Amino acid sequence: MSERLVTLEDIRQAAGRIRPYAHVTPLLTIGEGGRTLGLKCENLQRSGAFKIRGAANMLLQLRPDERERGVITFSSGNHGIAMSLAASLAGCPAVIVMPTTAPAVKVETARKFGAEIVFEGTTTIERKARAEAEAAARGLTIVPPFDHPWIIAGQGTLGLEILEQAPDAAAVYVPTSGGGLLSGVATAIKSLAPGVRVIGVEPACTPRFTRSLAAGHPVTVPGAAGVADGLLAVRPGDITFAHIQAYVDEIVTLEDEAIIEGVAWLFDHARLVAEPSGAASVAAALARGTTTWSRDGAAAARDVSGPAVAVISGGNVETSAFTGYITTARSSS
Repeated sequence: MSERLVTLEDIRQAAGRIRPYAHVTPLLTIGEGGRTLGLKCENLQRSGAFKIRGAANMLLQLRPDERERGVITFSSGNHGIAMSLAASLAGCPAVIVMPTTAPAVKVETARKFGAEIVFEGTTTIERKARAEAEAAARGLTIVPPFDHPWIIAGQGTLGLEILEQAPDAAAVYVPTSGGGLLSGVATAIKSLAPGVRVIGVEPACTPRFTRSLAAGHPVTVPGAAGVADGLLAVRPGDITFAHIQAYVDEIVTLEDEAIIEGVAWLFDHARLVAEPSGAASVAAALARGTTTWSRDGAAAARDVSGPAVAVISGGNVETSAFTGYITTARSSS
């Protein structure tokens, strides 16, 4: 596997490859505080999140014998769901290593598509080690959740869609955990529209990109519990870090309270259901977070004139948890 940066051509090829697997999701626009906010609705994507893009792009490039033996991945939920769906569509066995703390809705959705579920630990590092052991013992091919060029290229197809649907965008906010989505979107956008500011959004409890970019290399942060279960990776990928270091303008961190406000804002203003991980970008665009790293020391993206786009990366949330977020947000407002 080459560690060269993914190219625009890689992303365009991925877009053609995954067309039968992934929807072109809508981009809705809402006026807020005198500024237009675009909502890129990956919560309406097949499997309920953006992850089907990268999962399908990688699965479709494996050799026939690799698909026949089966694939394995490690995931807090959405990548596992996407891998389960893509493997089901391709007639490929799939094993998903999930944390012991994975939300039941994500576990059951992955099972619904026919995947075998294995539980291991609470961190990405623990899940990865178990997946590597299972792959070696069972002859399975690992499809990583973020740190692979094929995954990054697949996620980058979302960036192409944003520029087609919002050609006047001035800033794009993207939730980030291990960095696959942010890497792909930033690569696509900066290749075609370098003046658009790309902002990564991560929880304050696990600021792995804030610290890694400041250090100039990937840094592991302590594991922590947080409301955004899909954004709790403790270390960037090596390949994703290289892309984000090359293309991303700014990192914003958010406390859990701000993320919950984002969930409620989406429901109240757009009647959209988003999981906390997916709503983090919206909360950041609404000036709820703190800029913790900036490439050039320029003003935060919220001060940049022009429309902003927030990627709603997923909507896989349990009903009881969702109603709890809404109640919490309204009681604190």
